[in-house]
Amino acid sequence: MAHVQDRWFKYIPDPKNPKKKIRQQTSQHGKGMRYKVRWLDPDGEEKSRSFPDGQLKAAKDFKSQQEVDMLRGTYVDPKAGKITVASFAKSWLADLDVDELSRENMEMRFRKRVLPYFGKSELGAVKPSAIRTWDRMLREDNLSDRYRHTLFGNVSAMFTAAIDDGLIAKHPCRGKSIKKPKATQKKVVPWPEARVWEVQANLPPRFGVLVDMAAGIGMRQGECLGLAVDDIDFLRGIVHIRRQVKTVRYKHVFALPKHDKTRDVPLSEPVKLALSEHIRQFPPKEITLPWDTPDGKPETIKLIVTSMTGIEVAANDFNRNYWKKSLKAVGMPYGRYENGMHELRHFFASVLLDQGESIKAVAEWLGHADPSFTLKIYTHLMPSSAERTKSVIDGLYKRRTAHDGPETASTDQVAE
Repeated sequence: MAHVQDRWFKYIPDPKNPKKKIRQQTSQHGKGMRYKVRWLDPDGEEKSRSFPDGQLKAAKDFKSQQEVDMLRGTYVDPKAGKITVASFAKSWLADLDVDELSRENMEMRFRKRVLPYFGKSELGAVKPSAIRTWDRMLREDNLSDRYRHTLFGNVSAMFTAAIDDGLIAKHPCRGKSIKKPKATQKKVVPWPEARVWEVQANLPPRFGVLVDMAAGIGMRQGECLGLAVDDIDFLRGIVHIRRQVKTVRYKHVFALPKHDKTRDVPLSEPVKLALSEHIRQFPPKEITLPWDTPDGKPETIKLIVTSMTGIEVAANDFNRNYWKKSLKAVGMPYGRYENGMHELRHFFASVLLDQGESIKAVAEWLGHADPSFTLKIYTHLMPSSAERTKSVIDGLYKRRTAHDGPETASTDQVAE
């Protein structure tokens, strides 16, 4: 199936003894690589790889490995992994079946944290040791465990695709020496009620209703900004959460909510009144944006919340110009990753759980893809069942009939 060729020597018949052969130098003696391994790949195409003088054993080992891989069906062309990580990552990211915002975020992560280290390396040259060194550098840059976990997952997915394409034989992220970063989950500490209303009071009246949407309906920020008049059923007391406003490639678009999961959420009377009053003070405006991508089909929606200039609200602008100023006014920290509007969704969930609402219902109202995710985040906020358990068992024993009691048992024994 394969053989090793010595390019520096050849064997010719011995003139003195035709039955024997003698070794003779070739015209290539002392020039370039000495040994060349030749083999046919599964498609019948001839392949080769050269080794320098002194590496005959390495050449033979390589030959044997190619034969074993072909017999096992795990053969990978050694030259396939010559493509650079940067080149493969570009095509892989372009082909991903994800929404454009997710693709944009992944491209940003690769551009900032992956390609500067791996970009010029060949796919087949990235070993577990390189993955370990890269992760150490991420730790030295004080990146959070959660962000490192995300980066590791993205890079691992890319190498999985390279294996599927037959470009590499081994996955560098799955070596036994690799320790995958864990996404530590901090316990959610809901805001106290007073804080919610204090923050709302320090927002401009035009944006105060966003607090009612997030804290009273459990909506994400983008969903609040994408809520239309037609999404509210005031008669039945239901809010239909059908879209969000998000930024893709620096342009605003309408899109489905996260996970492409639309939902209906009960509308309480106070929140209904707050929405009605906002609509009275700030009449909704028709806004036209592309759907899902910057070049998507235009959609015209009558949005409830618009900017001071009467256009769609940009989340980043709102956070910078209004939300963080409100936090500062009440003496709360307002860093990049703390005390965002998402805290109001936590508040919404904590109130429901405290009143005994089921995890399944809370997951549905929040629009989570899986109730187990909701349980993982909020299980510590669920009221303790210890006292309820005691009460249930107390009631069980109180309902015992007389024939189950100790006195009856003694009588039965005497009768026997």
